[in-house]
Amino acid sequence: MISIRQRKGVKTTEVPEDNAAREANVKLENKLPSDGCASRRLWKLLSFTVGGTVALCIGLLTSVYLATLHENDLWFSNIKEVEREISFRTECGLYYSYYKQMLQAPTLMQGFHGLIYDNKTESMRTINLLQRMNIYQEVFLSILYRVLPIQKYLEPVYFYIYTLFGLQAIYVTALYVTSWLLSGTWLSGLLAAFWYVTNRIDTTRVEFTIPLRENWALPFFAIQIAAITYFLRPNLQPLSERLTLLAIFISTFLFSLTWQFNQFMMLMQALVLFTLDSLDMLPAVKATWLYGIQMTGLLLVCILQFFNSMILGSLLISFNLSVLIARKLQKNLKTGSFLNRLGKLLLHLFAVLCLTLFLNSIIKKILNLKSDEHIFKFLKAKFGFGATRDFDANLYLCEEAFGLLPFNTFGRLSDTLLFYAYIFVLSITVMAALAVAFHNLSDSKSQQSTGQSGKCTIILKPETAYNLIHTILFGFLALSTMRMKYLWTSHMCVFASFGLCSPEIWELLLKSIHLYNPKRICIMRYSVPILILLYLCYKFWPGMMDELSELREFYDPDTVELMNWINSNTPRKAVFAGSMQLLAGVKLCTGRTLTNHPHYEDNSLRERTKAVYQIYAKRSPEDVHALLRSFGADYVILEDSICYERRHQRGCRLRDLLDVANGHMMDGPGENDPDLKLAGHPRFCEEIKRNLPPYTAYFTRVFQNKTFHVYKLSRNK
Repeated sequence: MISIRQRKGVKTTEVPEDNAAREANVKLENKLPSDGCASRRLWKLLSFTVGGTVALCIGLLTSVYLATLHENDLWFSNIKEVEREISFRTECGLYYSYYKQMLQAPTLMQGFHGLIYDNKTESMRTINLLQRMNIYQEVFLSILYRVLPIQKYLEPVYFYIYTLFGLQAIYVTALYVTSWLLSGTWLSGLLAAFWYVTNRIDTTRVEFTIPLRENWALPFFAIQIAAITYFLRPNLQPLSERLTLLAIFISTFLFSLTWQFNQFMMLMQALVLFTLDSLDMLPAVKATWLYGIQMTGLLLVCILQFFNSMILGSLLISFNLSVLIARKLQKNLKTGSFLNRLGKLLLHLFAVLCLTLFLNSIIKKILNLKSDEHIFKFLKAKFGFGATRDFDANLYLCEEAFGLLPFNTFGRLSDTLLFYAYIFVLSITVMAALAVAFHNLSDSKSQQSTGQSGKCTIILKPETAYNLIHTILFGFLALSTMRMKYLWTSHMCVFASFGLCSPEIWELLLKSIHLYNPKRICIMRYSVPILILLYLCYKFWPGMMDELSELREFYDPDTVELMNWINSNTPRKAVFAGSMQLLAGVKLCTGRTLTNHPHYEDNSLRERTKAVYQIYAKRSPEDVHALLRSFGADYVILEDSICYERRHQRGCRLRDLLDVANGHMMDGPGENDPDLKLAGHPRFCEEIKRNLPPYTAYFTRVFQNKTFHVYKLSRNK
């Protein structure tokens, strides 16, 4: 990463004594037998074997640990099938339902046909689920379960969750390998894995959101980062380089296939490559390869998703094309004086930005693409570019997961010493990167050719520079959006552990305080990580054992009662309306048709969801009935937890968002915008429970418990 080397351009006529001594030693070593070389090879092989074994063991242990926590938390092996399915909350249940649907299909072809021509996920519409959603993983698992001879020994749900926990083993192993590649010792990989586990609350949520798309995608993302780290090493053999490119392509493709937010994460990666390439900290040829792999992987996913327009209109495609075009137009970007190069760089940045926006707008106009509008509305409102009354944007803004990263996160990360180590390593590498960037901008090719400039005494390896900018950009993403912290905290474990085990980091630090000594570097790079590992074992091992011994049980009798009632008392073709989160469970547990669902990446679905949610607004029974019947709804489920919500503050309750979007004043004490008016009707979800004639003419209550109220819609106009 960081090393000291001879300055270029200093001509000497005499060879110093110490250099002469070194040359003599080299000549002597060349004459000696190769016993020392053989012993070094044997030591490397032994270290690789031990390190690889530890990587596999720590990955498997992490997988077993997380699976045990899941079992202990829900008593998953003992509860009923309907309770297991209810435990897959919100969109998790929706994704798992397609795995279940494929297994229940008489044949694979009928299962595929049911996904491509689905009319149960959205009532009165036939949609292609393979185009709309990232569910190829459920399809692949269902095929595997059918083909493998395991039906007698393993239930379908266990095959599914064990696969996800198995991917966690791959995830931790990939983090381990990345840290090992950066530092040169597997001890840093072990420390990264320990930090990942001891910071489990902030590094993963797989044990309680198993089918979530990120739990499928992040292991492949980690593999991709490890492969890129190796690929950016200089002087790779041609075969190694080709195999690494293949690994990058496969992991990029699988990552893109399994998560709908892939394009935004890879856009961050592309910005990392663009930054390093512009500052001459990365070989331009390798950057071009990576740009190409990103676009190729994404376009292949686009084909598999039946030419999903959201992929074609992604910013990533437009940005990568713009970078390659702008680079061709500005051929002399890396020549000239410091100010000259800085000016060219700013012009290049402006050209890429303008070209990206132009290409993206053209593509979206051609495709008439509106699927990602809600994301940009959300970002505009989040970063203070004007308040919005847009229902979809406010729905995101009011969710804690899409808010700023809570400050107590840093307290938890500091308890394990991760945050302190991360800031220590980050500070040193940022200073080194700034020095190298300044030198690269000052040291043009023309100056190098005439020998007028010297080389920088600090060298930042391309793979280290990549991981540095990666952790900075994803850090900003996590700080702005809490849900994305899992991308940052896992890489934080890698980056901090690498720095503590890196000889270059310690060399630079010890030289800066005039305590440099090769033996001290060796002592520091091994003793500090070992001490931290001992501290982590001492402080967190008892707590982890207590956590594993703590037994709880799934308990949600109201939802179980609702699902059992739906299965027993409603037609198989009945259409249900309600909240997105609940309806995902209705589809999984009962197979009934839905009016809306939690997969929000479709403009027409967002409009439909807003219309269905008028059941919690101040609307007349006639209006609500007409809206629900327009989507073919036979039953509507009202939830007291939404109608009388107290989880959010005033202005962020679902009923408040609906009131503001409808131009109505919000309930309760507090200010309202001056243009908001009093509603002409009481709140529907409250008033319907009084069984007044205007409501009973359209809605008949057919089920009720402490949480849910189900009403059957009359078919009268």
